[in-house]
Amino acid sequence: MSQADGYAVAGSRETIKAYAAWGAVCLFWGTTYLAIRIGVRTLPPALFAGTRFFVAGLVFLAYLKIRGVSLPDRRDLLHIAIVGILLLVIANGCVVWAEQWVPSGLAALIVATLPFWVSGIEAVVPSGNRLNVLKTLGIIIGFFGLVILFEPELKSSIDQAYLKGVLALLFAPFSWAMGSVYSKYHPIRTAPLMAAALQMVIAGIILMLIGIIFNEVPRLDFNLEGLAALVYLVIFGSIIGYGSFIYALAKLPAAKVSMFAYVNPVIAVLLGWLILGEPLDWRVALATAVILLGVVLVQSARA
Repeated sequence: MSQADGYAVAGSRETIKAYAAWGAVCLFWGTTYLAIRIGVRTLPPALFAGTRFFVAGLVFLAYLKIRGVSLPDRRDLLHIAIVGILLLVIANGCVVWAEQWVPSGLAALIVATLPFWVSGIEAVVPSGNRLNVLKTLGIIIGFFGLVILFEPELKSSIDQAYLKGVLALLFAPFSWAMGSVYSKYHPIRTAPLMAAALQMVIAGIILMLIGIIFNEVPRLDFNLEGLAALVYLVIFGSIIGYGSFIYALAKLPAAKVSMFAYVNPVIAVLLGWLILGEPLDWRVALATAVILLGVVLVQSARA
């Protein structure tokens, strides 16, 4: 790997910093599910998520303003808004809403199916990447992992609130995939960090408006636990996490950076078990391994 390839030379200080950034992405994005689960114990989901993105987005915008980064034109702003709505308002909003009832580790495992949805959507998009044997096998294996994960619930009556949460979590990676595919086929000229900052601000405003419309304000309970979760998500989940992701993506091959998808659910499952006492038995461990095997196959086929 050489600097001529656009990446840092292996063993150089830049490479060490890039892998440190990648490690930060794995760690902090893996912990966000736990922080969300803790936060929604006392804070209503839409206002909780909206505040997180709005504050983080404003911090990024202030930084970019100081650096002299220009704002996008109207065309780019429209595409940025659409992607922000699909990724943050709908996808992340569904995750936050669902974690009121669904354990954080299980939420992370469902969201880990994102590559399956991306491959499926790309297969039906004109000029998109078609499914091949390896992708199809990976998708089948991955969804078999979900069956293993929820096998007890499938055999018995399911709590309605829990079921709503699971369905929302299944829709979350679909919406995220829609946003990802949309952004791929609608490239913009705006700097990636500026686009992310505007997505956060736009999504934050929309989510807070949703919270107000659905009368979440009376449910606000700013105790230490909820505030700590919110501050953690703003600083580590959004600012440091996304900043590290952008840096790693600029310095390392995209295929290597995308491997965080294999690490995040494992961290989420382990932290949910250690800190919140969420279930971690042979079934959860097996389902995790099977889902991640499916992800590996799909990602390998797309590389």
